Amino acid sequence: MPRGPAGAWVALCPLLWTCGLALEGGMLYPRESPSRERKDLGGLWSFRADLSDSRRQGFEQQWYRAPLRESGPTLDMPVPSSFNDVGQDRQLRSFVGWVWYEREATLPQRWSQDPGTRVVLRIGSAHYYAIVWVNGVHVAEHEGGHLPFEADISKLVQSGPLSSCRITLAINNTLTPHTLPPGTIVYKTDTSKYPKGYFVQNTYFDFFNYAGLHRPVLLYTTPTTYIDDITVTTGVDQDTGLVDYQIFVQGSEHFQLEVYLLDEEGKVVAQGIGGRGRLQVPNAHLWWPYLMHEHPAYLYSLEVRLTAQMATGPVSDFYTLPVGIRTVAVTERQFLINGKPFYFHGVNKHEDADIRGKGFDWPLLVKDFNLLRWLGANAFRTSHYPYAEEVMQLCDRYGIVVIDESPGVGIMLVQSYSNVSLQHHLEVMGELVRRDKNHPSVVMWSVANEPTSFLKPAAYYFKTLIAHTKALDPSRPVTFVTNSNYEADLGAPYVDVICVNSYYSWYHDYGHMEVIQLQLATEFENWYRTYQKPIIQSEYGAETIAGFHQDPPLMFSEEYQKGLLEQYHLVLDQKRKEYVVGELIWNFADFMTDQSPQRAVGNRKGIFTRQRQPKAAAFLLRERYWKLANETGHHRSAAKSQCLENSPFAL
Repeated sequence: MPRGPAGAWVALCPLLWTCGLALEGGMLYPRESPSRERKDLGGLWSFRADLSDSRRQGFEQQWYRAPLRESGPTLDMPVPSSFNDVGQDRQLRSFVGWVWYEREATLPQRWSQDPGTRVVLRIGSAHYYAIVWVNGVHVAEHEGGHLPFEADISKLVQSGPLSSCRITLAINNTLTPHTLPPGTIVYKTDTSKYPKGYFVQNTYFDFFNYAGLHRPVLLYTTPTTYIDDITVTTGVDQDTGLVDYQIFVQGSEHFQLEVYLLDEEGKVVAQGIGGRGRLQVPNAHLWWPYLMHEHPAYLYSLEVRLTAQMATGPVSDFYTLPVGIRTVAVTERQFLINGKPFYFHGVNKHEDADIRGKGFDWPLLVKDFNLLRWLGANAFRTSHYPYAEEVMQLCDRYGIVVIDESPGVGIMLVQSYSNVSLQHHLEVMGELVRRDKNHPSVVMWSVANEPTSFLKPAAYYFKTLIAHTKALDPSRPVTFVTNSNYEADLGAPYVDVICVNSYYSWYHDYGHMEVIQLQLATEFENWYRTYQKPIIQSEYGAETIAGFHQDPPLMFSEEYQKGLLEQYHLVLDQKRKEYVVGELIWNFADFMTDQSPQRAVGNRKGIFTRQRQPKAAAFLLRERYWKLANETGHHRSAAKSQCLENSPFAL
C-alpha cells in the first residue's frame, strides 16, 4: 500500500487494485533474439511531485486514470535519472513523498495484435516504493529501490484497436525502520520553530537519498511459451570446464530444449538437451580476473533453443546467456579463483554523478571502467546497494571482480532487526541473487554494511540472513561489512570472509598518522585470532579537497590523504602475506551526501573528483596496484599483454 510522508502505510480502496505484485519468476536480462524484441522507453517523461500536505492527492484524484497533464501542470523529466538535481526547485531537490511519472509508448502493430506475443514492462529501478498502471489499470507494485521488476501487460495492450499504451508510475522515496536502507520520519512539533506538519527524513547512511527512475525502462516481448529463467554454475576438472545448467520454462509443460555452448569465435564446444544437464568443455578457457591472466574475462555463450507444439502451431524461443567458467573458494588464509590466490586491490564506488544523481549513464559508466583499468584495479564492491545490470555485464567483459552488496546499509535501530525487517531483507537477497547469479564477475555476496551487529537481535538476524543467502547460492561465499569491535560482533561467526572498515587518523586520533600502523596491525591480529578467516580491508581513506595542499600534511589536504594511505599500505603489505586478502579504497570518486557541517557539498574521500579528475592519491594507488599486479608470474604475463603501456611498471 502507498506511504504517506511519515512513512506509515496508507490504506486505499481495495477496488483500486486489479492485480497483484510484480511478476515472480526469472529475471533474465532482456536480450533481443530471433524470438524476442525490446523497446527502450528512455527519454523525456511527464513528471509531477505530489506537493499536497498529505502527499496523497494523486491517489485521491486518481491521477493514473487520465493523462497526467489533465490533472495539473507537469515537468519534463529525463529517464533514467534522479529527479532531485535536474531542475532549479529547492523543494523538489529534497522532496520526500510520492512523485508521478508518465510516458506514452507506441507499440509495433504485431505486439498489439498477435495473441502469440507476450509483452512485458520492465522497470530497472524505481526508488523506493513503486506502483505501476498501464492505461489506467494497476499492473504491478514493488518495494525496494535498486532491483528490477516486471509486469506482463499483454492482455492490456492486445484488448482493443489501440497501438499505444500510457504507462504511469507513482514512486515514493520515504524510508522507514523496515526499508532497505532504513530511515525515520521525524515530525517537528514546536510551532514556534517549524510550520504545522513539518517533517524531515532522517537516514543512517552517508550518501544522498536520490530518487526516481534510475535505470532503463523497457518493453520487451517473448512468445507465450518462453524461457523464464536459467541458472548456471561452473566448475573445473583438470583441464575440462564444467557448466551445469537448469532451465525453467513458462507457458506449457510440453516442450523441447536444446542447449549449445559457443566459444568466442562462435564455434560449438558442447551441447545438450533438456531442462537440466552438464556440459563438458575440454581445454576450457577459464574466466580470469583482470591482470591475473594474459587472456582475462573469457566468455562463452550459452544458446538455449525452445520449441513447443501449441494448439495454434509451433512456438520457438531463443535466449543467449554469457557464461564464464571459473571457480571460487575460501580457506582460512586465502581467497581462491580457479584455485589460485586472488588479492582484491580495488575500490568502493557509488552510482553518483553531477545532475543525473544515481541515473544510469553509458558515457559515465565507460569512463569509470577506463579509470579502473588505468588504476590497475581488479575489483570493487557495490557499496551500498546493487548496481545496474549493465554494470555487472561490463565487469564480466573486463574481468573486474565484484563483491555484490545488498541495500542493507544503516541498519542501526533495534526496530530494523524486527521480523518485518528480516523478511524484507530475505526477499531483497532473493531478488539480488536471482538477478546476478549467472555473472562470473560476482564472487561474493555482501548482505549488509556497518550494521549495529553488537545488538542482541543481530545474531539471529544475520545467522538467518546468511544461511538464506547460502541456500539461494551455495557456489559463492557470503560476508557483511563491519566496523564493530571483534569481541562484540554477533554476526561475524556466520560469514565466510571478514570485511572490515576502519578510518584510523580520520574519525579519531585526528591528524595523528603515526598511530595508524599500530592500530591497524592490532585490529587485523584480533580479528584473525578470533575467527580464523581471511580478511579484506573493505574501506579506508580520508576526506580530501582537490587542489588543497599543506606541508606538513593537514587533514583535507591531498598530502594528508596520500600520507594516510601510505601508512595503511605498510601494514597491508605485511598482513597480505598471511591472511589479508584484499584492500578496497574509500572511495573511487567524490559523491553527494545529505547537507551537514561535516560535509562540504558531499563526501570528498574520492581519489577522483565527482567529475572523475584524479587527485594525488589516484597516482599513488596506480603505482601500488600495478606493483601488486606484477608480483606473480601469472600477473606478469597479463601485464605484458594488456593495455599495459599505461602501466608505469609493465615488464
